[in-house]
Amino acid sequence: MTISEDLGTARPYDAVLCDVDNVIRFYDSTRLTGLERRSGLPEGTTAEVAFAPERDGPLMRGRITPAQWVESVTEGLTGSHGVPAELAHELASALATAPFSADVATVGALREARAAGLTLVLVTNATVDLEDDLETMGLTGLADHVVSSARVGVAKPDPEIYEIAVARAGAAPGRCLFVDDRRENVEAAEALGMTGVHYRRPEDLREALGFLDRPRGLPNGA
Repeated sequence: MTISEDLGTARPYDAVLCDVDNVIRFYDSTRLTGLERRSGLPEGTTAEVAFAPERDGPLMRGRITPAQWVESVTEGLTGSHGVPAELAHELASALATAPFSADVATVGALREARAAGLTLVLVTNATVDLEDDLETMGLTGLADHVVSSARVGVAKPDPEIYEIAVARAGAAPGRCLFVDDRRENVEAAEALGMTGVHYRRPEDLREALGFLDRPRGLPNGA
């Protein structure tokens, strides 16, 4: 018996497919910002170089290692912005090693969803370090499944990574709630029949999971 059969029309989803970065995990860029300011670089210069498709894409698909990515960013800073090699490497390393932490409110909402019987799948554009990073945050057992772009070789918004996540969730796309901070990723999920949540703050997720707070057996809107 599925969740929906057990609870009538009270629950519109059987699974939550959730992004990691800027939804669950947030980075502290204080050190990088300070380096850029002291170097006379516009804030965000390092990230602009680092996340250009030709550098970020291979990293997210597991084709290069994080160390190789740092070297690529270093070369990009020296080549396009004239940054001295030593400083460029320091900037790239500061970005790659920025401290991070998990958002307590979002993690709490996801734990509640899973405890209520929904399957939780993390589906994220990430490096091969994702599993270690989840362990660092104490989130190794947060989800039923983890779909990392670096492990499956495709990245959002490619439809294939969504199809992999849906298969692991064991739910039809129309029974999946997809949560992501990037609009294009949400739209790609919606194109496959999922319900999308464009995440900007924890309340967005809480609102989407509001049906969990209703008494069993009550239809949506009751």
